[in-house]
Amino acid sequence: MNEGKDVNIVYRILVSFLLSVTVAAAPVHLTKTGSEIAVTVSGKPFTTYYFGADVAKPYLMPLRTAQGIVISRDFPVGNDASGGDPKASSFEPHQRPLYFAHGDIDGLNYWAESVFRKYYGGHSTQDYGRSTLTRFDEVREAGDYGIVKGSFSLLDPKGRVIGEETQTFTFRGDSATRIIDCEFTLKATQGPMVIGDTKEGTFAIRVSRDLSAPLGHMINSRGAEGEPAIWGQPADWVDYYGASSGHPIGIAVFDHPRSFRHPTTWHARGYGLLAANPFGRREFTKDPMQDGSWTVEEKGVLTFRYRVFIYDGELTPAQIAQQYVEYAKQ
Repeated sequence: MNEGKDVNIVYRILVSFLLSVTVAAAPVHLTKTGSEIAVTVSGKPFTTYYFGADVAKPYLMPLRTAQGIVISRDFPVGNDASGGDPKASSFEPHQRPLYFAHGDIDGLNYWAESVFRKYYGGHSTQDYGRSTLTRFDEVREAGDYGIVKGSFSLLDPKGRVIGEETQTFTFRGDSATRIIDCEFTLKATQGPMVIGDTKEGTFAIRVSRDLSAPLGHMINSRGAEGEPAIWGQPADWVDYYGASSGHPIGIAVFDHPRSFRHPTTWHARGYGLLAANPFGRREFTKDPMQDGSWTVEEKGVLTFRYRVFIYDGELTPAQIAQQYVEYAKQ
């Protein structure tokens, strides 16, 4: 008897069943300690929101499935990149487990981080920006979901404010899945704010080595499979799936119909990066006549909405599509 194969079959059957019936949502709890907010679902650790002033941008880490399997990369924590291999072409220590950032906002690089510049070499000639927490507008538990909403100042290297960013996360879960609804708003509070055309952006997840080795399995809402067919192409969603210690797992990102430039294009890489980027038209198409940049006029806002859907077991594209339909109705 192949015990591992039998376990995987049970996983598939269980997840398919749970997704086909109404499953009771689990209680969500938020615990704020210092510059962290820990999120638990049904008493089990899910993720932690880090927003310390020593880090260039806030991020979530790690991301776990309902069964407790870590589906995101295991570094960096804070500014420590010791968990990776600097010789690997996909090392990219600035690619945190889940974050929102862009490589060109008013000419500044918020995607990369100056603390890791020793790994970049000539990779970036831009100055680096950073996001600093100004306040929490909401940290609230509401039974089967929890909400965290924070406002951040977008700073240049000298500490000058160039705009404001609001991040809102709504956490949910049940016995089969984990969900994060994400809303990001950029506000031009100090004059017009130009978001440039670059592939280095924008809402991103970096998955675990298990999912990204040797190369990750990806499929999008249009049936395309693998990096060459998905990278730079528009789609409602992309699903990144694989196995960890023999257990099938997956993570999908949904682009909401009311998000900026829906359906978004994707900076999705086989080495483990899954990023929605609606700005990289010139870089994605290699057409110098294209321009994906956007100017947020003074006092204007730009809003992005995504859902992160994490699951144990194996789901078919049709099952992922149905989950997307439910999300798009909201």
